[in-house]
Amino acid sequence: MDNLEVHGTSGPPVLLLPGGAEATLGFFPGLIEGLVADPGCHVIVHDRPGTGTSTLPGALADAPAHLNELITEVGLGPAVVVGQSLGGAVAVLLAQAHPENVAGLVLLDPTPINDPTLCSRIERMTRTLAALDRVPVVRGLIAAGLRASVARSTRNLDLRPECRAVFDRTANLDIPQLDRTVHGLAELSATLAPKPLPSVLITADRKPGAAITQAHTRLADALGATLRSFPGADHNVQLTHPDETLAATRALISELR
Repeated sequence: MDNLEVHGTSGPPVLLLPGGAEATLGFFPGLIEGLVADPGCHVIVHDRPGTGTSTLPGALADAPAHLNELITEVGLGPAVVVGQSLGGAVAVLLAQAHPENVAGLVLLDPTPINDPTLCSRIERMTRTLAALDRVPVVRGLIAAGLRASVARSTRNLDLRPECRAVFDRTANLDIPQLDRTVHGLAELSATLAPKPLPSVLITADRKPGAAITQAHTRLADALGATLRSFPGADHNVQLTHPDETLAATRALISELR
């Protein structure tokens, strides 16, 4: 399997799925090392086709089958799947399509895969951005805007150096790649029927009435998941609250044991 690393030599398997089309390695600061140290895990690091460092084309609809093949190939299923943003949506899709290879889910402010309306909005937004990005002058303005937005966010957040570095990396967003990655999101959302599974869903610290908060509440109910939030947590909860992310993952693994 292309660009595959397995960290640790024993223990329960954990598969990491980053947000957007980001590379997995480095995306979850401290999580790999923390899980290998305690409780002792096999941590699977892999960029699926169409994302990160993978040189292979890939579609969102193909992700569950590809990841199921990956888990089977390394012989480490069923795995606890940790997914942030779009990675969280992929984790839910994987659990629905291949429940035999998913022991539990840790969803970090996941893309609301259970809400077709919100998913359609996300697809439209990325499609529009990709169209604008094809205009050189506008591409420069978008890039400058992203850098300024990330800079404002990092000024207002008390981040560890390694977390700040990952946050800064998000300013180099490959918009066409992201557009390809989310293509088909709304269609997949419309057919979603999540079933109960040991899970924890960590939602960002938003207003209670926010549409995405309501979607997360419904998804947690459908999965029978513990729904949590941390004061000041933003969409990148693995960066704003790395210790809490590690603790929540450890707790689910302990529960499964």
